[in-house]
Amino acid sequence: MHPDRLDRHRPDRPPPLARRRPPTSLRLRAVLWRARPVLLALAVATVGVGVLDVLRPAPPPTVDVVVVARAVRAGTALEGADLTVRTVPVAVAPDGVPARTDAAVGRVAAVDLTRGTPLVPGVLVGAGAAGPPGTVVATVRLADDAAAALLGPGMRVDLIAAAPDDGDGRVVASRALVLPTPPARAAEPDMSAFGAGPTTASPVLVAVTPDEARALVGASATALLSAVVVP
Repeated sequence: MHPDRLDRHRPDRPPPLARRRPPTSLRLRAVLWRARPVLLALAVATVGVGVLDVLRPAPPPTVDVVVVARAVRAGTALEGADLTVRTVPVAVAPDGVPARTDAAVGRVAAVDLTRGTPLVPGVLVGAGAAGPPGTVVATVRLADDAAAALLGPGMRVDLIAAAPDDGDGRVVASRALVLPTPPARAAEPDMSAFGAGPTTASPVLVAVTPDEARALVGASATALLSAVVVP
């Protein structure tokens, strides 16, 4: 018999020791030791994020401004649906712009306004008879009352004067801006309107240059006025 086999059965030889698993704490320390590069990278990243949060500047102060929510033609009285409020940084906010829409409702656009235009001073006029800067407001009577009724605020018209005994008419005002007619005066007889004689038809308020206003005064004495809508 082989000697090794005989040694296994010797009664004076102690049995082999059973293998024991290392304690859980020791195994955990071993895992942490092997993962130390990853843990170190995570710690550095966390510290970096905290530093960035500290160094990041505070958001700039903001202010509310009223802007046009949709395109509005010159001469149109603004309604609530025409306006909206946007929040912008104070550094870029225009001066003089209202912060609430109710401050602009009822006022009239002095110029054509595109969507997003802030209501800076000068783009709006009061609800009364007022036109864009550099213009005056003239009240005209058109020879055709039905044609006058078709005109609305914001339209641009050429005003043409034609004498009954003359052939071709002449343009006395180009691209005059039609303004809203004050409701209180819509049905009152008007003796001062340029054009036809006294009537109860509604006059037409137009914004024209001072020179065109003088031309309308002269033409109204001897001619009838007509309006041609232009772009």
